Amino acid sequence: MVGITSYGAYIPWYRLNRNIIYSAMGWLNPATLTPGEKAVANYDEDSITMAVAAAIDCLNGLDRGKIDGLYFATTTSPYRERQNAGIIAAALDLRPDIRTSDFSDSIKAGTGALLSAYDAVKAGSVKSVIVCASDCRLGKPGSAQEEIHGDGAAALLFGDSGVIASLEGAYSLSHDFMDHWRAAEDRFDRSWEDRWIRDVGYNEFTSEAISGLLKKYSLNTKDFAKVVYPCLYTRAHADIGRKLGFERGQLQEHMFATVGNTGAAYPSMMLVAALEDAKPGDKILVASYGNGADAVFFQVTQEIEKARERRGIKKHLASKKDLASYERFIASREVLTIETGGRGEETAATSASTLWRHRRAIEALVGSRCKRCGTRQYPPQRICVKPDCGAIDEMEAYRFSDKQGHIIGYTGDSLAFSINPPQMYAMVDFEGGGRSWFDLSDCDLDSLKVGMPVEMSFRRKYHDAARGVYGYFWKAMPIRA
Repeated sequence: MVGITSYGAYIPWYRLNRNIIYSAMGWLNPATLTPGEKAVANYDEDSITMAVAAAIDCLNGLDRGKIDGLYFATTTSPYRERQNAGIIAAALDLRPDIRTSDFSDSIKAGTGALLSAYDAVKAGSVKSVIVCASDCRLGKPGSAQEEIHGDGAAALLFGDSGVIASLEGAYSLSHDFMDHWRAAEDRFDRSWEDRWIRDVGYNEFTSEAISGLLKKYSLNTKDFAKVVYPCLYTRAHADIGRKLGFERGQLQEHMFATVGNTGAAYPSMMLVAALEDAKPGDKILVASYGNGADAVFFQVTQEIEKARERRGIKKHLASKKDLASYERFIASREVLTIETGGRGEETAATSASTLWRHRRAIEALVGSRCKRCGTRQYPPQRICVKPDCGAIDEMEAYRFSDKQGHIIGYTGDSLAFSINPPQMYAMVDFEGGGRSWFDLSDCDLDSLKVGMPVEMSFRRKYHDAARGVYGYFWKAMPIRA
């Protein structure tokens, strides 16, 4: 049996009510426009950092040393030439002798990576592969894409033991259909006419893929507890299900009014939401869309009860903060150019050679632990800091990124440039030992307290546009429920 053995998700802390976008554009009757809100990545987040967060949720309590591969699906790769999946694997501190690959250029990439992971495990090439799907798409100010796009990520671990949902079949379509596209030189998404996308794209391709799956495996619409498929248009989403013969209760909630369309991550995020409520014996049908469609169905097993300790979709939806400023939203995406001051123009970029030599310390937040007395230290040291030990070169690697800590001191710096001033820093005491100084994110200065529990989050540290380099490191943030 091969299928999903664990799942995880990530939704950014910030949410932007669509009425704020409409008000900024001067549209006076927002009640007639798209309702709800969308998830918005913070200024230090992108598709890589969100994929890392979803993967951490997925791998909670699991041995990362047993992961044999990582596939990353996105249409918003920070790098066009540097393997993004490799950055994620490094941040997760996975073994170097694993298989990594990027899947991109279509919002169907998430299910493409999912099927490839299944095929690899089924063929016996690997024992377990984690699939991360994440998108952080940018719509031109005032465009339909700006209000539609949401940010988020999902992670699914595939293996052949401890399977919580076995993959039982799939059906795929490939069409060179131009509905949404973005050329290499484009920053913003482009699209064709809405009726064309809705009627020929979503209606025909989603229906054809699902109908093809049902016919291929002699299945009936009543066989499924949940049916998952994305659609830009909420009314059309319901119409597709009705035309195919599904009852309203079978359709997985589309999250359009709470998160938005998360691109390559959208079907996987909806699947995670379905798995959160699934019972043993349930069949779940998942369809993607984008230059055709993939349709896949899963059978939930008794092992599902062992995978409940995840933040997933529900807990991330409940943990949020409203972003009240449209200007701050577009400034954080570098759409609005703002004055950064002399300090903001200075980029302390890490050299490529230094990053390589200290890759585990920088990318995976790996320090050292004394084999003689157990003292933990970050950054890693050759000499034990404990006065009555002082062991030399008796250290082993110790990962701090998955450890919680407490703030023992903090400050807000109003002189340093920040998209979300003031810039905040804290001294963090880790549970089990170890102490270091970190930037803070996803919090307000007034909410900070000495003793507050924090967790580590992989974030974008800087963007050196002149060199085309994105720098990543770990920041501390208050623990999300």
